[in-house]
Amino acid sequence: MPNSTPPGGSEARTKVAPSAPAGTHAAPGGSYQHDGDIHLLDRVAVVYRYRAVAASVFILTTLAVVLQGYGTVPMYRATSRLLIEDERSTAIPGLEMETQYWDDPVPYYNTQYKILQGRDLARKVVARLQLHTVAEFNGTADPNASALPSLRGLLGQLRAQFSAFPPPEAPPSPVESPDEASMIDAFLSRVSVEPVRDSRLVDVSFRALDAEFAAKAANALAEEYVAQNLAVKLQSTANMLDWLGNELANQQKKVQEAEMRLADYRDRQNAMSIDEKNNIVISRLNKLNDDVVLAKTRRARAEVLYNQIRPLTPAELGDAPAIAQSLQVAGAKGRVQDAQRERARLAERYGERHPELQKANAALQEATRQYELEVSRAVQAIKNDHETAVLEERTFTQNLNAAKADAQDLSRRSVDYNLMEREANSNRQVYEALLQRENELRVANNSRANNVRVVDTAEIPKGPEGQGGRRSWPIGIALGLVLGVAVPFMLDYINDTVKTPEDVTRHLKLPFLGLVPSIRTDRHPLMSSSHVPHDFGESFRSLRTSLLSKFEPGGTKILIFTSTQPLEGKTTAAVNVAMVLAYGGSRVLVVDADMRRPGLHHPLRLNNERGLSEILTGQARVRDVIQRTVDPNLLAVTAGRMPPNPSELLTSERMKTLLTNLEHGPFDWIIIDTPPVLSVTDAVVLAPVVSGVIFVVGAEMTRRRLAERALETILSSRPKHVSVVLNKVDFARNRYYYSRYYGHQYKNYYAQAI
Repeated sequence: MPNSTPPGGSEARTKVAPSAPAGTHAAPGGSYQHDGDIHLLDRVAVVYRYRAVAASVFILTTLAVVLQGYGTVPMYRATSRLLIEDERSTAIPGLEMETQYWDDPVPYYNTQYKILQGRDLARKVVARLQLHTVAEFNGTADPNASALPSLRGLLGQLRAQFSAFPPPEAPPSPVESPDEASMIDAFLSRVSVEPVRDSRLVDVSFRALDAEFAAKAANALAEEYVAQNLAVKLQSTANMLDWLGNELANQQKKVQEAEMRLADYRDRQNAMSIDEKNNIVISRLNKLNDDVVLAKTRRARAEVLYNQIRPLTPAELGDAPAIAQSLQVAGAKGRVQDAQRERARLAERYGERHPELQKANAALQEATRQYELEVSRAVQAIKNDHETAVLEERTFTQNLNAAKADAQDLSRRSVDYNLMEREANSNRQVYEALLQRENELRVANNSRANNVRVVDTAEIPKGPEGQGGRRSWPIGIALGLVLGVAVPFMLDYINDTVKTPEDVTRHLKLPFLGLVPSIRTDRHPLMSSSHVPHDFGESFRSLRTSLLSKFEPGGTKILIFTSTQPLEGKTTAAVNVAMVLAYGGSRVLVVDADMRRPGLHHPLRLNNERGLSEILTGQARVRDVIQRTVDPNLLAVTAGRMPPNPSELLTSERMKTLLTNLEHGPFDWIIIDTPPVLSVTDAVVLAPVVSGVIFVVGAEMTRRRLAERALETILSSRPKHVSVVLNKVDFARNRYYYSRYYGHQYKNYYAQAI
């Protein structure tokens, strides 16, 4: 609790806001900073501040616990312990179990806890115990069994007086009579179910006036739960077996019908060898496809040769590459060439009529005839090969197309067969799965295994539950002390106002100038008043010392006083600071710059007909509006009549000229009272042009967030110096704190001596 200790903490040292201008550091006249360790006495200070609340909480809590202890009928509590395991623990090895929901067993166990506290189980236990014969449930028990009969009777009468509208009860079940429903409600109100942490154990407890009956009821509830859990499992298994029997009969019928349809189709469509036919057709298609490819290749090759000789003349055929490659043509051509060479040789020796030459001519003619015959044979062979290749290709192509047609026809005829075969196989698989599940359930049902059992039976309790009578005193005192200490810390945590100097330095992060005690008898207490307490005057003398130490001697110092919100005492603080400076021999001028709600003239009892507003509007001069006060060193300028534009007047050149003239005038100090920061921005306007800003905070009046926001607004104008004065401090309420850290008791000692 950050606010539970006004002093102390490592953050209780003076801090300067990062955005603060130069000069906002702690000076020798600042507050005393104790060590940063949190002391036990710092905690005691919080309790002392709220001592009345703490005492009230302690007394009321102790009385409430003691009265409750004396007014409570002693009850006995008996507990039976159950073990609830998952259903996999009772499964037969080798059988499949549905275990998906055990990935997260929390819902299962929560369901079992609700069943233990359910009306259905309670109805069975009530009937078993014959609860209508038990005295404490049928209304025949002794009404004065309490340890404090008179007090219990008085409390009962009070409850009867204030129970004109009893709380609505749960409507009974249609199967319950009103008497039975009331018995079940009374029984369930005594039952409690508590799971044992990090285990699968559950404690089932029952509370009753009779110790023996409490144990009997707890055991009965546990036993009935175990029996009901087994009965539910067996009934669920029996229901599942009945359902599986019907489903098996239906599925068996479907299997038989599907297989009969498949057999009929085979007989009608000759579909027994569809698979074999399919294999033959596929093999034939593959072979014919290969044959077509080879035929096309041969036809292409023959067509190339045929195209080479087709455009040639008979004389050119012998030179064609396709003809010349023939061995017979090449041999015949060689013989022609030999015959020609022989004739040429003989023609050189003999004449045309010579028998040798005529014989050579005849040989040449025969060789030529043989050559032409071989050429014609080669040409005819190429033509024959081409025609054969074309015919072969056409034949194989026709056979391939026929095979494709056969395959398509076979595929169409096998569609119905495949559908009926898949249906028959699917029905057969479902039937086998159902049959296997039925066998598993029959085995599990015959085992009668239960995942719930009683671990410890309830024993008769030896003493009543709770702390009644005399034993409630120490509990009440201890609980009262705890709450009596806790409530003040809670209230201190909720209270986020600025309360102590440590709150100023820790949260506002500005130098602490001093504190001023609260005066409840006077709205505007002044130093000049005779009935002002000694502490009040000494606090302003300390402020004077702090101011003198912060500013160098010589020259005129201009200070503005402001606050977060109204009623924090800034005007009274400004007047008293001005007065104590005047008492110290300084010439002081106090100026009321709060032209919206002027208040400076009230404590000084001055006339407010003319003042600062008339100076700034040019309707009067300074010497015309300055007024004398009770001290000759203290002069004052009131606010005057309220102008329509106060902010514009404070930012005008006349205001700057006025401050410049006053700074070079005969005064040592000029104190300016300005409006609160969160109300208007007058103080923010004047902050940069003065020597310093005194920020007055009402103790336990101003919330920290508001004060921080106001200071942030002031610091945005970059003033030369900012210090905080804690005003209206209640020394009586915080006597312990200020006595410890500020020696307040010694101030009282000297005040009494004076």
